[in-house]
Parts: sequence; C-alpha cells; structure tokens
Amino acid sequence: MPRPKSLSTTRIAAAALAVIDRDGLAGLSMRAVAAELSMGTMSLYRYVTDREQLEGFVVDLVLSDVDTTRPPRASWARQVTILVERVRDAVGAHPAVVPLTMTHRHTTASLLRWSEAVLAALTDGGFTGPHRAIALRTLLKYVIGSIQLEHLGALSGPGTTAMANLPPAEFPLLAQTARHAQPIPPDEEFRRGLSIVLRGLHASQ
Repeated sequence: MPRPKSLSTTRIAAAALAVIDRDGLAGLSMRAVAAELSMGTMSLYRYVTDREQLEGFVVDLVLSDVDTTRPPRASWARQVTILVERVRDAVGAHPAVVPLTMTHRHTTASLLRWSEAVLAALTDGGFTGPHRAIALRTLLKYVIGSIQLEHLGALSGPGTTAMANLPPAEFPLLAQTARHAQPIPPDEEFRRGLSIVLRGLHASQ
C-alpha cells in the first residue's frame, strides 16, 4: 500500500512560488522546492511528476483567485478591461511567473476559464471567427508584455532616464518622449495602453 499523501498541491505550489519570487524562474527546480518544504528531492516525486507539472501548479495557484465573472450590463470593452486588469493584478504580484502563463495556458484551469470569459465579452462585441481569435491573442500579448515591461523596464527606471538624457541633436524625439514618460504611473500607462488596443480592435471589425 502506498503511504498516504501528506502534502497538498496548493502547499507544493506555494513552496515553488516562494522559490520563484526569491530566486527567479531560473532558480526553480525539484531540489529547490523540496528544500523549501524541508524534505528530500525524491520524496517530492511522490507528489509531482516533473518540473513541467510543478510549473502548472504554480500558474494555477497564481491565477486561482482571479474572478472570471463578467460585470453585468457593462459594454464588451469594459468587461474586457476588468477581466484583463484582474489578471494583471494577480500575475503582476509575481512577475517572474509571466513566461509560465504562456507555456501552460492550455492546461491551467484558471487561465482557461479567464480566456472563456474574455471570449464571451468579445462575442458580445461582435467578434467572431478568426477576428475573435486574433483579438484574444492581442489582449494576451498586451497584458503579458505590459507586466514584463513594468517590472523589467519601468518608465520611472534608469532606462527611461538614460533615454531622456540622450543628445537632443541626435535623438530629439526619443529624448523628449522619455522625459514625458518618466512621471507616468504604471496604472495609467497600462490602462491608457489597453484603451488604445481596444479601440484598435473595435475599429478593425
């Protein structure tokens, strides 16, 4: 008879997430998670098949509390905005997890439910067929790319400062734009960018 399991998937995922938050995605390994749980690496294999399954557990945990309920009586664009902002809040709290959301998008129940809700909102907006597929992919690209830029190259960071100080004779527009960009807070950057994307999707119908 196998020994009874004493670790839940949630606890394992939480340990893996702690490793990623501390050491980055490159630091994630079965050995590191086992150490986080104060157990031997081989013992962890009683609960997890391999790193790929471990990654899936992490994505599910990060997105498990995302509300996929669409706000009633809201326009399709407002529905999409709210759904996208909820994912941004959840994933943005653990930015190193961002790449995993794409590689596990087809196996993570939470992300599948979110995608279904977004597609329902797009359908309300008249999106169908290939146009709806492209719209969903565009939104995914925007939210994932925005999170990465916010945490790896924030407008308030040294990269923008360096561009603001470029020689104006050689890079007049880039230097001026960077100076305007520096004081823009992350939330405003995200929401105004998303608004542009939604208007573009609507105009392309």
